[in-house]
Amino acid sequence: MKESSQNNHRLGHDKYFHQRKQMVQTQIVSRGVKDQRVIQAFLKIPRHLFVGEELVNQAYDDNPLPIGLGQTISQPYMVAYMLEHLKIESHHKVLEIGTGSGYQTALLCELSKEVYTVERLSQLSLEAKERLTRLGYSSIRYKREDGTLGWDEFAPYERIIISASSPQTPPTLIKQLSDDNGILLCPEGNEYFQEVVRTIKSHGRIQKDNLGSCVFVKLLGKEGWEQ
Repeated sequence: MKESSQNNHRLGHDKYFHQRKQMVQTQIVSRGVKDQRVIQAFLKIPRHLFVGEELVNQAYDDNPLPIGLGQTISQPYMVAYMLEHLKIESHHKVLEIGTGSGYQTALLCELSKEVYTVERLSQLSLEAKERLTRLGYSSIRYKREDGTLGWDEFAPYERIIISASSPQTPPTLIKQLSDDNGILLCPEGNEYFQEVVRTIKSHGRIQKDNLGSCVFVKLLGKEGWEQ
C-alpha cells in the first residue's frame, strides 16, 4: 500500500504516539518480537482510533478490548506475535478472517500488497471499512460472509490469518492457501483454551505446528463453531 507523506505524518505523529511507542517497547519488543516491519507497523497505526470513544484511554493497554456485538480487538502482543510468525512479505496477498474494528487489517496493509478481509457481522464490516477508508487505506477488499468459507474468488492466498478460535482449522481455508509455502494461522481448541496452530502448505504437503496458547472469541460458521 502507498500513502501520501501527509497521511503518513498524520498516522505516525499524534498525541498518542508516546503511548504507542511505550506499548511497542514494553508489550511487544520486550517479549521477543523482532521483525522490524511488524514493529514499525505497530508504531504507525493509531490503535485508539479502532476502539470506542469510551475506551480511547485504554487503547494501548496490555489486553483485548470490547468493540461491540460480543467481539474484541485483540491484545497487541498477540497480534504482533501472530503477524511475526505469518512472515508476510510486501508482495503477498493476504486473507484475513474476522475484520473486527479493522486494526489488524490496517497492520496487514502495511505489511502486504493486498488484503482481503471477511467479517460475519455487517455492522462491524461497514464501520471498519469507513474507518480504514478515512485513514487512506485503499488496497483492501471487504466481504460480509461466513469467514470459515473464506473467499474463493480471489484464492489462492500466500498468507491467511484467522482472528477467532475454531475447533479445527477450516478445511476450506486450507484449500484456499497457496501451495507455494503458504502459511495459515488459526487459534484451535475449545471454548476456554486454544493454541495458535500454523499450517504450512508446500507442493501438496501440509505441515502443522503449535505456536503456543491463546484465548480468542469463537469463529462462528459452517466449518467453525455452530451459532
